[in-house]
Amino acid sequence: MNDKKKFYITTPIYYPSASPHIGHLYTTVACDAIARFKRMQGCDVMFLTGTDEHGQKIEQKAKEANVTPKQYVDEIAEKFRRLWKYVNVDYDRFIRTTDDYHEESVKKIYKTLLDKGYLYKSEYKGKYCTPCESFWTESQLDSEGKCPECHRDVKEATEEAYFFKLSAFSERLEKLLTETDYVQPEWRAKELVNNFIKPGLEDVCVSRTSFSWGVRLPFDEKHIAYVWIDALSNYITALGYENGKYDDFKDFWPADVHMVAKDIMRFHALIWPAMLMALDLPLPKKLSVHGYINFNGIKMSKSIGNVVDPFVLGERYGVDAIRYHILREMPFGSDSDYSNEIMINRINSDLANDLGNLVSRTVAMAVKYFDGTLPSEREEGEFDADLKAMAESLAPAVEKYIDETKLSPALTEIMTVVSRANKYIDETAPWILAKDPAKTARLASVLYNLLDTIRICSALLLPFMPSMMPKALEQIGAGENDVKYENLSKFGVLSENVTVKKGDVLFPRLDVETEIEYLNSVIAPKKDGYKEDEDLDKANVISIDRFAEVKLRTAEVKACEKVAKSKKLLKLQLDDGRSGRQIVSGIAQWYKPEELVGKKIVFVANLAPAKLCGEVSEGMVLSCDCGDDVRLLTVDNEVPNGSTVR
Repeated sequence: MNDKKKFYITTPIYYPSASPHIGHLYTTVACDAIARFKRMQGCDVMFLTGTDEHGQKIEQKAKEANVTPKQYVDEIAEKFRRLWKYVNVDYDRFIRTTDDYHEESVKKIYKTLLDKGYLYKSEYKGKYCTPCESFWTESQLDSEGKCPECHRDVKEATEEAYFFKLSAFSERLEKLLTETDYVQPEWRAKELVNNFIKPGLEDVCVSRTSFSWGVRLPFDEKHIAYVWIDALSNYITALGYENGKYDDFKDFWPADVHMVAKDIMRFHALIWPAMLMALDLPLPKKLSVHGYINFNGIKMSKSIGNVVDPFVLGERYGVDAIRYHILREMPFGSDSDYSNEIMINRINSDLANDLGNLVSRTVAMAVKYFDGTLPSEREEGEFDADLKAMAESLAPAVEKYIDETKLSPALTEIMTVVSRANKYIDETAPWILAKDPAKTARLASVLYNLLDTIRICSALLLPFMPSMMPKALEQIGAGENDVKYENLSKFGVLSENVTVKKGDVLFPRLDVETEIEYLNSVIAPKKDGYKEDEDLDKANVISIDRFAEVKLRTAEVKACEKVAKSKKLLKLQLDDGRSGRQIVSGIAQWYKPEELVGKKIVFVANLAPAKLCGEVSEGMVLSCDCGDDVRLLTVDNEVPNGSTVR
């Protein structure tokens, strides 16, 4: 009997109407990192992903490609499998809604809902596009009130359909969202209550008759199962619910984590739990909702042409660097911006300068001073206790964030210890100790402390970067027992006579301008995918609560200089009415340093610090596009430094 703790985590199943891109990566790579961490802890993990393959659009796309719908989805599903393999996603099960066992379960689920009185036949009313054979709601139409697909006229139409009595669960769903932590982050739950439950939940159309590519209802074969019950059921059918394919339901349900993007949050937070309530099944423990990855501030979209090919990025920078970047940059629950500059600077600052440099310097010193094998003699000294304490407390802190699906803070905790270890090198100055034979024991202690800190950090990074961290651990001489989870909260686990092994540079430093020029040449947003900037504004609206999260303040530029090794960056020293701060900005093309001194500017005060070409930037100055020019946003000299901009 397997007595390991069970852990079940799922991504949504992806709709295969387009090739996968980096926008698809976050959810799946995030789930993979969590699954790997849980396996490292000794859990029996079930990690599910897959593809949602039914519906009218698939039928249309297949017809346009002159293939059968099954041939069409077979090809797209294989693209997703190849992508997950390429980015080292180690899923346990891949479900397709065209799998026979899933279709068997879906038919039984519909029949159960009908027998329990939660389905009824009525008419689906909406805007109908004859060429596309598609119904649309008012909100789905384009800006001219036409079909969002072909942009032709639509007409009022009705279609016979079965409806699921979602409205019957309003009270229970409101309690779920307000009295439990089912939806995370919490503000997303409040959004759902205010936007959907308070105005009155409407019943949901769950069958269609205007297309044929889907599961036929067992009690009315004219009807095809519509996406909500068909697709959402995958989380339990993949475990063997109402089918003979698998027998894992009793072990793994309820799911520990469903992770989804915000655009499908309401289906997973309202329809899915209502379905489970209707079926008398336990609810998932957590729905973790994340935002979009935006490309230079615009949601990634194939129609706009700003999708980023992960195969191109992985081939040039390594898959682990891409995994690290997207997980490190995505704040829990909110959108994150992808830009070429952000990615290159993140790789350079965290991976090349901090982590890679720490490993290579430490190993090189162990080889240079002790031929690669440390002696047994030790001498403790100043700074040791602080480094050890930080290293020993790291695993519990990371575990807490992983359990909260907060991966960016988890990585921040690890990199904080990496930075502390680099500082420890400067504090202890091993190159000076090496000159004094009487300091050999102290030198050995310093290098051992560094190696054991690297052991802990690299092992905790294994779920995030499964390709490169084994190489780091090999270089520092760490064995299989050294990286067991129970040993990651202990210091002094490495053999006292540990032998290191020089290896390749883990993360080579990138030339920022060269890489940005290359990426801009292969990832160029189309200009014809949208009409006007106003359309983009409407498509990317945020609530006043979201806007309030951004803290804008005024400051005076006290000093400014160019950043070495960069033609684009200026380093500004600001009087922000507090303790002062430094901001690095890419405005050297438009301003000379001396032109900025004395200006009163507006800056983002609560932006996470970042390193740009080795310089720390503690915020972002605001500027405006003026044709081909860029101008800083300035304020009157009478405005006090540090004033809040409302």
